[in-house]
Amino acid sequence: MNRTEFVIAIAVILFIAFVLGWFASWLVHRFSRVTVSDVAELEEMAKALHDAEEQRDEAITYLRFREQELTTKLSATEADRSAAMEGLREARQEASELRRYIESLNA
Repeated sequence: MNRTEFVIAIAVILFIAFVLGWFASWLVHRFSRVTVSDVAELEEMAKALHDAEEQRDEAITYLRFREQELTTKLSATEADRSAAMEGLREARQEASELRRYIESLNA
């Protein structure tokens, strides 16, 4: 094999390698291509996710507000209960004193 035949053989081998590489690249791009419907579906999913996150944030905000409101009501109710218990204690003490006074008058 002389020099010219060798150069031609190498050129043919390199050309075949180039064609095979180009064909493989074309196949990869052909099968991994994103279609318009895929993009639309992804956009729909992204919008649904965004809406779900907004609803979650609104629910968390509402729950925090409601918890604060209920905590305030509970504190007020506990204060009312304490005041009522104190009033009841005083009324019992006064009733006890009146009983003793009445018993001392009767005796």
